[in-house]
Order: sequence, then structure tokens, then C-alpha cells
Amino acid sequence: IKPTELRNTPIVPYLLLCMMHAWRMNEMAAGLLFLLSRPTIIVTHLLLVVFGGGGGVGVHGFSISSSSSSSSVSVSSISSSSLRSVWKHRWNDHQRKGDVVCLRAAPKEALGDIVIPSIDKLDEPDPRVWVPQTDCVSFRPLCLCVSQGYYVNLLRFRNNIDIDSDSDGNSKSILTLGCHRHSSPVHAYTIKGDWGYLEHDWHASDGTYVFEPPGETHTLVVDADCDEMVGLFHVTGSLLYCNPDNHDDVIGFDDVFTKLEKAKAWYKECGLGEDYVQQFVR
Repeated sequence: IKPTELRNTPIVPYLLLCMMHAWRMNEMAAGLLFLLSRPTIIVTHLLLVVFGGGGGVGVHGFSISSSSSSSSVSVSSISSSSLRSVWKHRWNDHQRKGDVVCLRAAPKEALGDIVIPSIDKLDEPDPRVWVPQTDCVSFRPLCLCVSQGYYVNLLRFRNNIDIDSDSDGNSKSILTLGCHRHSSPVHAYTIKGDWGYLEHDWHASDGTYVFEPPGETHTLVVDADCDEMVGLFHVTGSLLYCNPDNHDDVIGFDDVFTKLEKAKAWYKECGLGEDYVQQFVR
């Protein structure tokens, strides 16, 4: 190491690099000898820090090598502030908006993180976060990604209508989301309740994960004896509502933009404010 570079070399990274050198040689004793053989460098560094005023501004490219080994440790342009940003989380860069914490650990041009705690705890303090979609279906937006055309939401069904039993006395299934076709894949995770698709024989319950391939047309159903069903759905692209008797007859659609507009309208109506939804938009 050159003495002219010691002024801007922090003592702690220097010592750590010495230990790294010893580790790579697999000889702690060799590392200790390496340090003891260079007391002049360490003392000179301390004198420069105390009397030179530099105080360890940064490491400006240096290497450590030993005649007893060909291994070396190189560091290039590592500033003290960079080290601190790694060692200590920068809480002052956090922005808290409602129930969502946006972390700013990425470059400023990057989209902010979305962190919503305890989405599986359904007794949220403010029920207004749920956007009504039909008489028995509502959704809670988690991420409305307009930049990539997908949305992630909690879909909730609550049985608030009377359902008759069939001729055998069995409760009938309730159609909760009309016949629809997906242009892109869907990922679903069941938080609570029992549900399935009229066109499939599988049945989802608490903890069930479901992958729905692009191009599938189906009808979501919930058992009549299920008081509440809640699932997380990651939907990419458009959801096309179809005539159940003719799937080529498209009668409506939903996508991230219709979800956004529904959420904006509801949050304005319920008093949270239209801009409440912006914390979920990316």
C-alpha cells in the first residue's frame, strides 16, 4: 500500500482486508504476522487520521499482497457512505402512506416497493379498503401494475343471499364470478374458504395454490355453506366475460385499468379519497 493513499484509507476496512487476506491463506498466524510486520503503516495511518484531518474519507483503490502467498485482496473506489448504506438501513428514505410502506433501497428511477403487512388477517381496522364488485363479491387491491398490465388483489365472497337446496337436500354452489376467459396466466392462493370452477372437478380450500393457464374459460363457484371465501389472485392481462352458452360472445372485461377505476370511484365515495388507490399503482 502506498503511504500517499493512507490519508483516505479507513482503518477498519484496512484491518478487515488484512483478515480477509489471512482467511484466503487459511493461516490466521500468517495474517497476524502480516499485521505485525507492518506496524509502521498502521501507526502512520493513525497519525494521518488524527493530525491530517482526512479521517477516512474513502478507499481509493489499493491492494494488499504478501511475499509468502500469491493471493491478494483488491478494493476499488469504495466510499465510507457506500459502506454505511450497506451496513445501516436508511430509514430516513422510507415513505409511509396509509397501510403501505414504500422502501427506497433501489435507484431513485426504480418503482417503489409495496409492503402490506398481515393480508391474511381479515379483521382489518378499516373495512373500506374492500371495493364492492357485486352484491356478494368485493376485492382489495394490493398491486395495480399499469406498467406491465397485471394486478394482484384479494377477492372476497360473502354469502349474504338465500340459496335453496337441490332435490337431494344438498346445498347448491353459488356463481360468484361469471363465465370468463383469461388471455394470460393467473396465480391464486386460498386464504380462507372453499371454491372451485364449474368446469373442473378439483376443489380449493385454505392454503391451496392454483395456476390457471392462458386461454382457459371457466366459471368461479363457491359452496353455498361457505360463509366467506378469500383468495389472493395475480391476474395478468384481460379477464373477458363470456356468454356461458357461447364463449365466443364476449359481454364484458376486467383488467388492471378497470380495477383501478373501480377502486378510485369507491374510495372517493366511501371517504378515503380517490388518491388512496395511488399507493398500489406501479
